[in-house]
Amino acid sequence: MKRKRSTFLALVCLCVCVMAASMAPAADSPEQTVTVTAKKFQFTPNEITVRQGVPVVLKITSQDVLHGFNCPGLKIRADVKPGQENVLRFTPDKAGTFPFHCDNFCGSGHGGMTGTITVIP
Repeated sequence: MKRKRSTFLALVCLCVCVMAASMAPAADSPEQTVTVTAKKFQFTPNEITVRQGVPVVLKITSQDVLHGFNCPGLKIRADVKPGQENVLRFTPDKAGTFPFHCDNFCGSGHGGMTGTITVIP
């Protein structure tokens, strides 16, 4: 009787562990993090390459004044405030090269503050 009870408890524990593991978020889910610095009148890096279907985290900081980060082709945009880390999360669903630019006027070189995000399949 004692042996049957131990076997039963072991099976219950095994079932609970299997169910808990299946409900936990995947620890190995891919996510690409890119750190971007904005300052008059450039983004560094100004060429970013990511993979289609892989979640992306852009961590953008400004070293001087308020900038904007706008990539209309990927529908991502944020104000980039000095001294703050601004986080943009997106998952690119199409391949191609998408230009981005500063969309908050930041001075005489503002028009050249651009870059590209290339999404590869």
